[in-house]
Amino acid sequence: MASASSSSARHLFDDSKKRLCARVGVNVNNLGSVARQVVRGSKTNEIMHQTLKNFTQVDVVSDYSNQNLQKMTLILQHVGYQYDVMEDSVNHLDYLKEQVTAMER
Repeated sequence: MASASSSSARHLFDDSKKRLCARVGVNVNNLGSVARQVVRGSKTNEIMHQTLKNFTQVDVVSDYSNQNLQKMTLILQHVGYQYDVMEDSVNHLDYLKEQVTAMER
């Protein structure tokens, strides 16, 4: 009886050992997967940081572009005013030429 009990215990031990090895093997495979995810995660963090940095730069450039566009609109408006003044001056010159011609007669 002692031998049957010993054989049964050994069989149970071997079975437990095989199951433990199988689970450790699965966990090692999972560990590799987790390690890859950690590496990807760290790269994702770097990518997110770079993306945020690029977005911030684009936002600053966009603000400068908007300010420059507003300045150009203001300059265009002033050039329009100057054109109107010069056109009025040319019209006055024509009037003055007519008056000088009338005075010479």
